[in-house]
Amino acid sequence: MRVARKLWRLTIIAFVLVALICAWLVWTRGRPQDSPFTPLDLTQPVGMFTGRKLASLGDSTAECHTLLFRAGIRYEALPPAGSDQCAYDNAVRFRPGGALRISYPGRLDLACPVAAALAVWEGQVVQPAAERHLHSRVTRVDHFGSYSCRRMYGRSTGDWSEHARANAIDVAGFRLTDGRRVSVVGDWNDGSPAEQAFLREVRDGACKLFATVLSPDYNAAHRDHLHLDQAARGEMGWRACR
Repeated sequence: MRVARKLWRLTIIAFVLVALICAWLVWTRGRPQDSPFTPLDLTQPVGMFTGRKLASLGDSTAECHTLLFRAGIRYEALPPAGSDQCAYDNAVRFRPGGALRISYPGRLDLACPVAAALAVWEGQVVQPAAERHLHSRVTRVDHFGSYSCRRMYGRSTGDWSEHARANAIDVAGFRLTDGRRVSVVGDWNDGSPAEQAFLREVRDGACKLFATVLSPDYNAAHRDHLHLDQAARGEMGWRACR
């Protein structure tokens, strides 16, 4: 009797697993972006595994460059720079024109997975949110830079910041085609309802693409910017979003 019961339980478990797999296959046929096996395409809608796929590009600079090229993103591959804990070997710099419609003023050296995530963020999150809430489009992102040889929060000891590897960017605000500027420090809590909704939507959308997203809701140190990084843990699906 015990053997029969065990076989019956195993049969039920197997049936449930097969049913779940079939349901998953049917679901992902209509939404290929939700499959972990669909190749990453920076021009396609964001899916359940897009963030993991973007984070995994840290292990393949050549693949990251190929994805940027296929998406029509103009960029310059940068030579390795820095040393020890403050170094990068897979950074790129955006070039004007191409598919990227947002400019990033000043020198901005970005680890390629961050650049790839920004490209998706623009097309799938930022521009749709700007059109929906602000009835305009974003032409420029104001930022506090990417590469910076420092530890977290500028401390003299402790873990090194993702900025030390050009693996992060701090976004301060957005310039619109109609001349308006929406800033994190000025509009997160004190902007119009539409501006506040826009800022929160681009923050929430970034959480699906970056391993770490920190906003004014996190602490006072982030009152004036959105910190976006592609920490290695993102490849495993471990994300921080606040």
